[in-house]
Amino acid sequence: MRFRERWQPSLYLILILIGLVLAYLIAFVIKNSDETSVDFVFASATASLVWVILLSLGIGLLAGVLLSQLYRRGGRNERRKPRHAVADLGGRDVAVGETRGSGATTPSGEEV
Repeated sequence: MRFRERWQPSLYLILILIGLVLAYLIAFVIKNSDETSVDFVFASATASLVWVILLSLGIGLLAGVLLSQLYRRGGRNERRKPRHAVADLGGRDVAVGETRGSGATTPSGEEV
């Protein structure tokens, strides 16, 4: 097999990206390994800064997912209500922007 037949640029690109992400994560952990104090209203705790950041990220993601699910479920009742076609026209018998004689005809010559 020739080199060009075995060359897979997307595979090497993915491997390079994974390597860069891993290098970034290792550097992130090393830079943020200092101990920090977290003060709650009635108590305080000491933890590594990396764990505080990751815990905050996890809580934020979880809260975002839960809120989006609550928002989606809240709108379902409105979507389930059947809509009346004439009521959608707002009391008009022709949709906005359309005229009665639009010029469209059927194959038999009748106006639509």
